[in-house]
Amino acid sequence: MTRTTDAELEKLQHASFNYFLHETNPVNGLVIDKTEADWPASIAATGLALASYPVAVERGFMSHDAAVKRTLATLRFFWNSPQGPEPDATGYRGFYYHFLDMQTGRRAWQCELSTIDSAFLLAGALTAGRYFDADTADEREIRTLADALYRRADWPWAQNQGATVTHGWKPESGFLNYRWEGYDEALLLYILGLGSPTHPLPESAYAAWAATYRWEHSYGYDYLYAGPLFTHQLSHIWIDFRGIQDAFMRSKGIDYFENSRRATYVQHEYAIDNPLKFAHFGGHCWGLTASEGPGPDTLNVAGIERQFFGYLARGVPYGPDDGTIAPWAVAASLPFAPEIVLPVLDYCIHDVKLTASNRYGFKASFNPTYPAASGSPHGWVSPWHFGLNEGPTVLMIENYRTGSLWQLMRRCPYIAGGLQRAGFDGGWL
Repeated sequence: MTRTTDAELEKLQHASFNYFLHETNPVNGLVIDKTEADWPASIAATGLALASYPVAVERGFMSHDAAVKRTLATLRFFWNSPQGPEPDATGYRGFYYHFLDMQTGRRAWQCELSTIDSAFLLAGALTAGRYFDADTADEREIRTLADALYRRADWPWAQNQGATVTHGWKPESGFLNYRWEGYDEALLLYILGLGSPTHPLPESAYAAWAATYRWEHSYGYDYLYAGPLFTHQLSHIWIDFRGIQDAFMRSKGIDYFENSRRATYVQHEYAIDNPLKFAHFGGHCWGLTASEGPGPDTLNVAGIERQFFGYLARGVPYGPDDGTIAPWAVAASLPFAPEIVLPVLDYCIHDVKLTASNRYGFKASFNPTYPAASGSPHGWVSPWHFGLNEGPTVLMIENYRTGSLWQLMRRCPYIAGGLQRAGFDGGWL
């Protein structure tokens, strides 16, 4: 029996959205990456906040006027912040540094100029540009700035003369060696890059990326492999892939939405199979993704030497897996497989009580195998909330309940154009 009701989903959605209400600098709109003291802002979390404000208005979590004010502050900050090769700028070539100082908005931690995190930021800006469509000075400015920010990104520069897009760039050392290759959340990045009216990626970039895919068979499912759950979710926050196909998916007879459904089921079956014999895994407890963990540490637990990790991209079926579960990542799979997701949410809400006394819904992760100082039978629980967890919870619950974000972004000409240049057709396209 499923105990999680629509009212409880709304409560979880509202609590998760409160992160963006309270963990944001209202002057510049920057959203803190993590609730730890003196932590910087994350541009990806800021993009997720921009996409969440329309949902909050429709759900009554935030007034329309407050959402306009917050959105405008955010977009103005990014448009006016310093763009250049200097090591303390906010961005360069229309892209932005992964982490920014919450107050000054300048680069933090000597981090990289991040192509993927910039994509999430720009997707959030485009969401705002579609939603705020009134003929008022403020909403016209939102549309103008969202458009200008997207048009400024120089996607071919980010290829660094290669076929695919690089992960990023640093003023001290140039482009990172890693490229977006192998199926993952970069699906959104390539579609945004292809849709640009000013500095578009060539169509060959998408073909080069798709050439690196791995089609696999696991736990009875044939699917396009990526290990962590978030890789099958983040692009789907903005794009409704139901019924549309590129050349690769046409050759397999499915679409990316169905692929994410299968990947979600692989996670479920992996937990039931439980190859590493964690006491808590099962049909009611699964969800491996990029998340915080209790490590680094090695402990003898019930006669088995276990290695535990800190922040890491955990994945299925090849690992790494130290028993850490991320309930937010299960919630973000609601649109794909509610029949197996809702029982996990039940377990996390009612049994482990991971939302009890938490301001922002689920804590990031928990690991019952790692003994907690509190003596809790549910083991270690992350002390933190992350913006990158709260946004997908808000937005994918909404896509499950109403599909409103998908409907909104179907009307974004840049996304539709990028999909078409990537070879997508069918369905709503």
